[in-house]
Amino acid sequence: MSYNTLVKTILILAANPTNTSRLRLDEEVREINTALQRAKNSYEYEIVTRWATRVEDLHRALLEYQPTIVHFCGHGDGSNGLALENNFGQLQLVSTQALARLFGLFQNTIECVLLNACYSLDQAEAIHQHIDYVVGMNRAIGDVAAIKFATGFYDALGAGRPIEECFAIGCTLLDLQGIPEDLTPVLKARRRRNQREITTNYLNAIPEKSFKDDSMGDDNKVTQNRSVSFGGNVAGSVIQMGDRNVANVQFQPLSLSAPESVDIRAELDALNIILAKLETSDRRKIDRALADAQEEVNKLQPDKNEVAKALDRALDYAKKAEGFAYVVEKLKSHLIKATAWLGENRHKLLSTVGLTT
Repeated sequence: MSYNTLVKTILILAANPTNTSRLRLDEEVREINTALQRAKNSYEYEIVTRWATRVEDLHRALLEYQPTIVHFCGHGDGSNGLALENNFGQLQLVSTQALARLFGLFQNTIECVLLNACYSLDQAEAIHQHIDYVVGMNRAIGDVAAIKFATGFYDALGAGRPIEECFAIGCTLLDLQGIPEDLTPVLKARRRRNQREITTNYLNAIPEKSFKDDSMGDDNKVTQNRSVSFGGNVAGSVIQMGDRNVANVQFQPLSLSAPESVDIRAELDALNIILAKLETSDRRKIDRALADAQEEVNKLQPDKNEVAKALDRALDYAKKAEGFAYVVEKLKSHLIKATAWLGENRHKLLSTVGLTT
């Protein structure tokens, strides 16, 4: 089969084995098609979809269609690989190493790989050895979030935006719609013209021109400047969070709502989702502290003092993580509500994000 070399082919590989939970892959594919059909430059793209993708279908599809972008939608299993199908429609995992080797054979034609599957960051990192732009998920991602991210990504692609901006717009769409998974997608990017490498989520997806020369190390990789200011003069504290990761915090007074108006379980769930996105060696300690808070809250008569101590502990560990400054704004509303529920047992929660009562 011959394809016009001026047309960029987007190959969508969908797999939902019969012995896995049902996904809305048809809706995801429909939204991708719609995004590109309404684009002014829709003629530049051709979408090819392969359903019920088996392991042996991978190399055949890459050979036949010579895609510029490969989009996988389905299940992921972390370091164990991606979930494809066998000849009976049931689950067959394809290993991370095998995927990397396969994409290495097509590195001259494939520009971007998007793995819209849970826990697919391991595969993204391996494939990125050969492909310039790869998107993976650093944790589980829900159906709605996966579809919305894809919609934003391909809306931007159809508008002629570069891959970094497509990624950022996809994540921003999640944030705009109040879907708390905007930090789940991760972009691995390398610009071939000067071999500068970036690993980013949308909160630090900044244009190339904003990188400063002194941020580049000996290995010629870009490192993020994580200096963030949350207001004018420092009236409270300075939080040190890793290499050059300093946030200047100005305490701002606020009033709290009535304790009975707060769904503390929902607020703890939200805090858990936000903090789970931090990359830190204290991950287990943070998770344990949050689990202790949840366990106490689920009791018939929870000890609010114990809940407060558990949350303080979780935040103390989280503050040491690189990237904490980028999630402070997201934490504020949930910590304010949690503090309202805790009442006089609030401890130091609000000071972590520069607030006081």
